[in-house]
Amino acid sequence: MSWQELENKLSEHSYIANQELAMALFIALKLERPILLEGEAGVGKTQVAKTLSEVYETELIRLQCYEGLDSAASIYEWNYQRQLLSIRASVDAGSELNDVESRIFSRTYLMERPLLRAIQQQNPPVLLIDEIDRADEEFEAFLLEILSDFQITIPEIGTISATSKPIVILTSNGTRNLSDALRRRCIYNYVPYPDRRTELAILTKRFPRLSSNLAQQIVSFVQSIRKEDLEKKPGIAEMLDWTAALSGLGINDITSDPEALQASLVCLLKTQSDLYTVSTEVSQRLANGAA
Repeated sequence: MSWQELENKLSEHSYIANQELAMALFIALKLERPILLEGEAGVGKTQVAKTLSEVYETELIRLQCYEGLDSAASIYEWNYQRQLLSIRASVDAGSELNDVESRIFSRTYLMERPLLRAIQQQNPPVLLIDEIDRADEEFEAFLLEILSDFQITIPEIGTISATSKPIVILTSNGTRNLSDALRRRCIYNYVPYPDRRTELAILTKRFPRLSSNLAQQIVSFVQSIRKEDLEKKPGIAEMLDWTAALSGLGINDITSDPEALQASLVCLLKTQSDLYTVSTEVSQRLANGAA
């Protein structure tokens, strides 16, 4: 599959990727390297992983990162309750201590978390490590062995090597700088807000029955509102939600009903400050400019 074919496959599954993103994904797949997608929240980074899993008809395994994430939540954890029950049963049966220890620290009592599960699939899954910048710097060290050699070391068992290499996608909103060691192991692509042409293609792909005039108005309005002084600029998901809301309200022209337009902005704007910033006067100015 060429990078152009990959771009077309993504489009067939309703993801419109620009040439740079399609090329970066193609290179990452060919080299069997992880890809780091960086950009503002809402530009479609997570959707790349979901769409790739559809294109390759494989499982999507997602690890949502957060502050304090550790190996117990991301790699593996022992099933302590089952181990304790096994110990009690073994003691009652008079089993030798060494036999008990070797049994309770076996794969039977191992609880697989996303990273360990991802490297043990027969069919390579898509492994999404979402919002890696939210995790602590220490967590990145856990990833290095996996991203370098696709293996995980468990002290009680040994090293578990990958059955097949997963397609690894890391996303970052840029809230903190990632380590150089992590970046070196990844193919990199910055995902910006889509330009007008791309955003219009995304909209018409998701809403094929939407009138051309309303689609043009929606994209122009959203592109303009992102230029306002907002705390959280609306992303693609918010644009699609707003489109669905306008369709549900029966609005075919965003200049036709100022009150309904203002009320519908709850789909685009996600903070009280932004709703205050985009007053009725501002929304009408943007709507008239988009018409």
